[in-house]
Amino acid sequence: MIRIVENILESECGSPRFALTIGSFDGVHLGHRAILDMLVRQSTVIGAPCAVLTLRPHPREFFSPEHAPSLLTHEPKKWSLFEEAGVHAVFVLPFDASIAVLEPEVFIEDILVSRCHAAAIVVGHDFRFGRNARGDFALLEELAPRFGYAASQVPPLLMDGERVSSTLIRERLLVGDLEKAQAFLGRPYSISGKVVPGRRIGSTLGFPTANVQPHHSAIPAQGVYAAWATVNGRTYPAAVNIGVAPTIRNEDLTIEAFLLDFTGDIEGTAIEITFLKRLRSEQKFPSAEALIAQIQRDVAEVREVTANI
Repeated sequence: MIRIVENILESECGSPRFALTIGSFDGVHLGHRAILDMLVRQSTVIGAPCAVLTLRPHPREFFSPEHAPSLLTHEPKKWSLFEEAGVHAVFVLPFDASIAVLEPEVFIEDILVSRCHAAAIVVGHDFRFGRNARGDFALLEELAPRFGYAASQVPPLLMDGERVSSTLIRERLLVGDLEKAQAFLGRPYSISGKVVPGRRIGSTLGFPTANVQPHHSAIPAQGVYAAWATVNGRTYPAAVNIGVAPTIRNEDLTIEAFLLDFTGDIEGTAIEITFLKRLRSEQKFPSAEALIAQIQRDVAEVREVTANI
């Protein structure tokens, strides 16, 4: 099981040496996986466990909270994806003003070497660190002999002429392009959250829905989706509406999931929604009867989509 060190400044890393990579890794997409694959290989070469040093909060959230990125993954999901990739440990570095102003050389010595016991360091092509983002791979390489670690850099991953990035995935999700987002992620996109009380309008229409409060903020475009819903260890086909439900209320944005072939009360329960296909955009219907007829068609299409996966 992967080991989580919640604050590397206050806890021991647990091994005399590590292969280490550093970053936020939001989304753990295929570009990130290339870095993690190199990390695992370096771990084998040096005969030591491998770890990810990740930052909390995301540096962009710290420096410019009004322009903070919509996060693709919340931490438990990220840790799970790290473990799938072969990572042994996660070191969380609280990112604050004292860390932001560290000179790059001090960051290497005090954080990477002294705290994380790095014997090999693997970074991506655009990795920057330290005060004013002055540190880069060239500096890591230059100081490697002095501090006794091996430094490796992973080139960008290009797909269809585009560089795989968390920013690009967010952009694809915002326009409902699940296919491109999934291609860059290497898996279907999912959100995790909690089922919270709703207005129970779906029940009056014959389609009781779980009102999902997500733990992270990158939400696909408004519309109706075929999805899997995982709750209490079981997975169900689901018709998911993201939007304001203009036919019946036209209020704030909500995420509502109708779990097919499920009965029971899951309010307060953790849920994961895995998006498979965008069926249609959200629309306003002339009557509740017209809405019910469309939902019936949506449910039939969800069954078709999930039956073929």
